[in-house]
Amino acid sequence: MKEALFYEKSADGRVDCKLCPHGCKGIAEGKVGICRVRKNVGGKLVSLVYGEVTSVNLDPVEKKPLYHFHPGTVILSIGTWGCNFHCAFCQNWQISQQEAATQSVSAQEITTLAGKNDSIGVAYTYNEPVIWYEFVLECAERVHEAGLKNVLVTNGFIESEPAAKWLPSGGRLEPVLASAVQAKEHAHVEITNLIIPTLNDTDDHFTRLGEWIAGHLGKETPLHLSAYSPRYRLKIDPTPLATLERAHGICSEYLDYVYLGNVSGPVGRDTFCPSCGAALVSRFGYRVELKNLDGPNCGRCGEGANIITD
Repeated sequence: MKEALFYEKSADGRVDCKLCPHGCKGIAEGKVGICRVRKNVGGKLVSLVYGEVTSVNLDPVEKKPLYHFHPGTVILSIGTWGCNFHCAFCQNWQISQQEAATQSVSAQEITTLAGKNDSIGVAYTYNEPVIWYEFVLECAERVHEAGLKNVLVTNGFIESEPAAKWLPSGGRLEPVLASAVQAKEHAHVEITNLIIPTLNDTDDHFTRLGEWIAGHLGKETPLHLSAYSPRYRLKIDPTPLATLERAHGICSEYLDYVYLGNVSGPVGRDTFCPSCGAALVSRFGYRVELKNLDGPNCGRCGEGANIITD
């Protein structure tokens, strides 16, 4: 266990967590916050998951999903357990919504491992990295010092002060949107939206999604529309391919790069230049081929493609 950052002590021994907008107040001795991994021990808030990992894998960067960040490479991917959301549709509920078996590692061990097997760095993923804040922060600093990349696969539900300390090294929507805007000022951002039938699959939803991203993050921001499948507590039928293709068409009216996830098919799979239409990156599963790229630009017309390759 490690003492947490961003909390306040009370005279009666209780603590208030200041990490995310839940703002868990009056956490009593021996009790935890909403995320279940930040606990009051002796009047101090401690992280129960510091240095504890449930998963360590070498993944294609496209699996995060990131299509405009070092396409065709692999990245060391790690996660722990716990989350500050309790989504009934969680696709990784076995580690996000319950305690899971872990093994202990150090930030230096993760950094050393990340430097092997052609990994470009470390992705903090599988569960929500916000609640793993202290360990992710230490890892990110070491990984950056080693000349490697850091990737956060996050719901963005974090207060602005801890978010600022991170950058560039079921919750409410407003803080998530604010975090996305804050992140865009310092780092490469790609947005993922899980499309769930009857909950967020209307034309109006897709229109507002495309408009918001274009207006606040820029039309060059990649959007990944992912298919839902029944997991955890939600038993709604899976997302039809036709719904995703409809969403792709609507969002593409506002955004240059819209992709479909958790499905196979030609729509929303490859990257094309928004100016001349040249194929820039082709994909089949996690097999990736870079085509008409000249650094971050289209090799045919010179238009910027918002793709990071170095």
